[in-house]
Amino acid sequence: MPDHKSGRDRATRRLWPALALPGTLWLIALFIVPFYAVMAVAFSGQINIFNEPIPAWNPLDWEFTTFNGVIVDSFTPSGVYHEVWVRTAIYSFWALVICMVIGYPVAYYAARLAGKRRGLVLALILAPWWINYITRMLAWVNLLQDDGYVNKFLGLFGIPPYSWLSGSSITVVWALAYGYLPFFIIPLFASLDRIDQRLLEASRDLGVGSVRTFLHVTLPLSRMGLITALVITALPMAGDYYTNTIVSGSPHTNMVGNQIELFLLEGPQKNIGAALVLLLSLVLLFFMLYYLILTQRASKELTR
Repeated sequence: MPDHKSGRDRATRRLWPALALPGTLWLIALFIVPFYAVMAVAFSGQINIFNEPIPAWNPLDWEFTTFNGVIVDSFTPSGVYHEVWVRTAIYSFWALVICMVIGYPVAYYAARLAGKRRGLVLALILAPWWINYITRMLAWVNLLQDDGYVNKFLGLFGIPPYSWLSGSSITVVWALAYGYLPFFIIPLFASLDRIDQRLLEASRDLGVGSVRTFLHVTLPLSRMGLITALVITALPMAGDYYTNTIVSGSPHTNMVGNQIELFLLEGPQKNIGAALVLLLSLVLLFFMLYYLILTQRASKELTR
């Protein structure tokens, strides 16, 4: 009997690595290899006759002059790319604020108050994912063009038309918030849905009002869900370039993603674009590690 059990345990231990193998190979093929190719371009020290970098596949041949220069130009006030990084941070910050203002009440309603309508509310939240992202952004173009429905509606109140699509930072921020709002709501909904209803009822039984119950019970218990929602939303938002391109297309609203696109697709200095990719990845990795540390601390507190 013990031999049979130990044999079954060994089979189980072999099963899970075997099931993970296809996903691991997929990850290597579509993430690690392309990322290494980006590093080979970013750390290249040679150029061809077209003034384009020759990828340095051997790490011993890597040169970090270009990458160090990009770091200096990104994080010094007089740097070439400093304004683009600052603009990316500002746009992402305000878009996240909009996501919190809109997304938290929606997630709270879906998790705690929707009742039988929960399925319908979740379907409406996920409905934008059924349509291609670029198609949804193009719909914004139709709404916000000079003779679009938004300006026509504002005209009913005597408000002159506004050029929403001519390099408007407001349009870019709202478009980012709209595009990534479902990424914010879903993990927050999952966190709010896991809160034990008995804790809320106990708070009310003790004479604590609804507002104080929310501030002192619901909000603290949903803190990790809120942080998760912010991280999941901020990571793709920081590297976004197509939203800005569609609803603005102006260099005055360029984000880091637009700068990367410019170097990688429209010019010979692909090593600079690759260096910006690596630098953006490092910045996002810092926030991801911070999130993982918070998650680990939270899990330890729950096990105490």
